[in-house]
Amino acid sequence: MSKPCILDYSKAELTALVKPSFRSKQIWGWIYHQYATSFETMQNLPKAMREELAQNYEIMPLKIARKECSTDGTIKYLFELSDGKTIETVWLKMKDESIDEEGNVENEARYTVCVSTQVGCKVGCTFCLTAKGGFTRDLSAGEIVAQVLAVKSDNGLAAAKRLNIVYMGMGEPLDNLDNLAKAITIFKDEEGLSISGKRQTVSTSGLSSKIDKLGEMDLGVHIAISLHAVDDELRTELIPMNKAYNIASIIDAVKRFPIDTRKRVMFEYLVIKNKNDDLVSAKKLVKLLHGIKAKVNLIFFNPYEGSDYARPSRGDMVKFQEYLTSHGVLCTIRDSKGLDISAACGQLKEKDLNEAVS
Repeated sequence: MSKPCILDYSKAELTALVKPSFRSKQIWGWIYHQYATSFETMQNLPKAMREELAQNYEIMPLKIARKECSTDGTIKYLFELSDGKTIETVWLKMKDESIDEEGNVENEARYTVCVSTQVGCKVGCTFCLTAKGGFTRDLSAGEIVAQVLAVKSDNGLAAAKRLNIVYMGMGEPLDNLDNLAKAITIFKDEEGLSISGKRQTVSTSGLSSKIDKLGEMDLGVHIAISLHAVDDELRTELIPMNKAYNIASIIDAVKRFPIDTRKRVMFEYLVIKNKNDDLVSAKKLVKLLHGIKAKVNLIFFNPYEGSDYARPSRGDMVKFQEYLTSHGVLCTIRDSKGLDISAACGQLKEKDLNEAVS
């Protein structure tokens, strides 16, 4: 049996576990400020305590199995977990650092980490490569937290440097709600990474009942809905789970979700050529979102070998965007990152598996 992972504990739980309590604060600091992966490096702890902790707990439940770096700064990680299973995490550079005329940092670089919440996924989206592998298990809170620690450390980003987290890697976050909520709470801790709720976005395929449960937890996070279609027929083709959680139930749950009055609900709309890229769909989308303070993020389908779907033209994307904007819906086009690497969900894992058997 593997040892319990120290990252699975909240600060309060760690304080109850380690005595005297000031030692737990030291351990917390080593992990979340120094990215320590070994108890032996925690030199302000007594040697006997370091040895006991090392005997009973592990710190880092994953290791980098493979990574691919894009020319645009995107890095795709394949992490191997303690049980040998693998997951993917993506590091995105959203904005470069800017320097003023006097050589001072005017604006810091901005980063986003897309993290996985499950090994595989139950949802079975037909456009997603992750779905090919089926579902294996949920990630623990510590395995979710570890992804952010690992990529921050690998990229030399100091603990005080903020970033955004999007739960939209492998898996359906709301299908692992308890561990997701605990990870969110650990990230928010001001004595740890101090990543506020407003910097964390939960992207869901639309489990409407669990959208309500997440809202009741009042964690202060943003929510993004992977909508991808404007009618149940197409959405059920793309996301079979739509049979259980149809568009109407999702829209109703979104209207109940507590959001900052200054913020908008994000609707992710994966645009697929000749499927949902026409102005008829744009018109239906405007009608569907009536009464919701929404922002639509149009996403180019990121093609992969063997897919039945194709990438839309930029011209059709722009026409779609212009229609929504002209009818009062805030809309952006997400420029694809990492096209020169295995950036689409599941691609790097699939590549690793193919090379292992070839």
